[in-house]
Amino acid sequence: MIKAQDPDLFQKKVFKDGSDSMPYRILLPLQYDVAKNYPLIFFLHGSGERGNNNIAQLTHGANLFLTDSLRERYPAIVVFPQCPANSSWSSMGYRIDSLGHSSIIYSGGKKPTLAMKLAQLLLSEIIRRYPVNLKKIYVGGLSMGGMGTFEMVQRNPGLFAAAFPICGGGDLQAASKMIEVNWWVFHGADDDVVPAELSVKMVQALKKAGANVKFSLYPGVKHNSWDNAFAEPGLLPWLFSNQKK
Repeated sequence: MIKAQDPDLFQKKVFKDGSDSMPYRILLPLQYDVAKNYPLIFFLHGSGERGNNNIAQLTHGANLFLTDSLRERYPAIVVFPQCPANSSWSSMGYRIDSLGHSSIIYSGGKKPTLAMKLAQLLLSEIIRRYPVNLKKIYVGGLSMGGMGTFEMVQRNPGLFAAAFPICGGGDLQAASKMIEVNWWVFHGADDDVVPAELSVKMVQALKKAGANVKFSLYPGVKHNSWDNAFAEPGLLPWLFSNQKK
């Protein structure tokens, strides 16, 4: 018998596009009813969970959506795709110089990575096949997935109501393309893997462009700021309060 907070509640699926494929897990609401429309959460994992076992992507964040009380309060469709081992959600990278200053390397409007291409096709397939509330589509992710969150919003203007990137970063020049989304950005101030400066600068660019942004910068926290983000009691109430006009 499957119990509450058992990751097997996330059904195993594989999305195929020609010779390419992307494993994913999908959690349907309690008392799922195809006659109703549900919010959709699309979550992008970090680089350490890449592969094709269709398990690792649930390592961080899945439990947040498995609590019965939360599932009853916030019925939603939740999808965790898995990035191939040789790809990345984002075409953005970063470098740190000898003084510790970070800089973004971004391919801008060029074609997406294989993982981003498949993720976007999967998202379209989910929206087509399931009863999704088109005004309440959300995207979030951590580390590599935080970067992918920014890029997913950039590449799909007008699709998402809210986004929650954790310890990521984005293309500062593309901030004007992301202003229709409500943001909650998270980062650890002492992150030694993805510098907090990347989120700080992205938040500044989004606010300057006119976006609605919340920012949680956690003092003394390193790369695992997702633990703090997932522990925020206001995260899910905030997320589900957002809808497109």
